[in-house]
Amino acid sequence: MSQNLENIKVGISIGDLNGIGGEIILKCFEDNRMLELCTPVIFANSKPLAYIKKNIANNMPIHAIDDLENIAANKVNVYNVWKENINITFGQNDPIVGKYAIKSFSSATNALKDGLIDVLVTAPINKYNVYDQEFPYPGHTDYLNEHLEGEALMLLVSDQLRVGLLTDHLPIKEVAKAITPELIERKVKIINQTLIKDFNIFKPRIAILGLNPHAGDNGVIGNEELEIISPTIEKLNKEGILVAGPFPADGFFGMQTYKHFDAVLACYHDQGLTAFKALSFGQGVNYTAGLDKIRTSPDHGTAYDIAGKSLADPSSFKEAVYLAIDLYNNRNFNKEASANPLQTQEKDFSTKKFDK
Repeated sequence: MSQNLENIKVGISIGDLNGIGGEIILKCFEDNRMLELCTPVIFANSKPLAYIKKNIANNMPIHAIDDLENIAANKVNVYNVWKENINITFGQNDPIVGKYAIKSFSSATNALKDGLIDVLVTAPINKYNVYDQEFPYPGHTDYLNEHLEGEALMLLVSDQLRVGLLTDHLPIKEVAKAITPELIERKVKIINQTLIKDFNIFKPRIAILGLNPHAGDNGVIGNEELEIISPTIEKLNKEGILVAGPFPADGFFGMQTYKHFDAVLACYHDQGLTAFKALSFGQGVNYTAGLDKIRTSPDHGTAYDIAGKSLADPSSFKEAVYLAIDLYNNRNFNKEASANPLQTQEKDFSTKKFDK
């Protein structure tokens, strides 16, 4: 495993080739200074990447390899996961293309598990064309939760806000019964440890949003806050974890109360992501916290409507690369600090050494 910042191997799954994934990856590394920060390894095939390069008039050279032992520093590596040709039709929902998105993702995940890459950044997939008997998961997070060690927690990250989810890809009708004291305790402890070990926040402050409108309004609009969420918050506080809430979601974000906390825990997917994307869209990153390996992704989807038109903004993807590198270095630094607690260590691991 590489230890120096400039040698970090960033594995990249290609996502849906009919979407904007290939374009944002190529645009991200078109800036050669990115290669000072990491060594990218794209899990796909060099032929469709060459086609996308030509379509968007991208002149960045790529280095095709058939063995991960041949990863070259200072180059954009493309690991040939498959050999056959693929028909790319930008903007189209194609189950065949979806299968290749999963081939890329599963191959990259295996490389991550085996230590052949250091971190994983995933380009967007189309959940509708990848879900089948071979991939019975509603998204990347659920697959990683099963194949990596730990318990996954979806954490949306930007410079101004971090939002985690108590439940993620779950139908609304099932959310209330899924929220138990045990679930809240587990998720709070995961996010607390994540903030300490991955973000170097010594004493994190965590907010929990209410499940019901007005956080139940003292039982008038639901009892989950009174019977489940509040008692669990009190229990966690007694254990020394700084948790507050439950807060009504509208006022919490509308009054900018989130600025007083290091992370927010939402009860369900849209409660957290709607506010996050309204405040940080295009600059946010989806981080799969709680696992033994690091995976990040941009905060947007395949964007079929602009695919192949060279209109895609790579900012969120680039932020995902930056965050993956920062988290990797933070984890390594904290491991070293724990092993040598009497030594004072001060390091700047920031990847943002130049204007983006």
